[in-house]
Amino acid sequence: MKLINLFILSLSSIVMVSCVPEVSSNQSKESPIAVNTSFPASSTSAKPVAPSARSQESIAMKSGTFISGEHTTQGTVSITTKGGKSFLELEQSFKTSESGPDLVVTLHRSDNVIGSTKPPSYPLKNGDYIILAPLKKYSGAQTYSIPSNINLADYKSVAIWCRKFNATFGAANLIS
Repeated sequence: MKLINLFILSLSSIVMVSCVPEVSSNQSKESPIAVNTSFPASSTSAKPVAPSARSQESIAMKSGTFISGEHTTQGTVSITTKGGKSFLELEQSFKTSESGPDLVVTLHRSDNVIGSTKPPSYPLKNGDYIILAPLKKYSGAQTYSIPSNINLADYKSVAIWCRKFNATFGAANLIS
């Protein structure tokens, strides 16, 4: 009888140890173990996981390569749609000068912003562009939301523009 009790006690100890979460080597012995109590212990059925955001891929509608204006600007830009919304995406290859204050990302009506403006500043005329947002960073990938009330068919280029000095750092003609 004692042997059976010892066997049951050993078996229940194994079951209890297997139910305790593993403590990582980074945790100190004094720190308590956090146990997730948000799910009832009696729950046995798994629920399907919602599709991740990555399953909704963005679709490129237009793209272009930057041409330098007032300052060296390089890289590519794309207009994409995802979930019915439009975005302007500067690719990882994007880079412009850090010397300008008040740089903004604009959509421009001309298909040749640099060629249709005058050096050295390549100034933009009011009414020819719409400002999407301040430039987030001088290089690398970044995304800007395009408001739904903007008719993208009216805009043929993207420009990086210094609002303070009315100087276009660079522009990219958008091609379908």
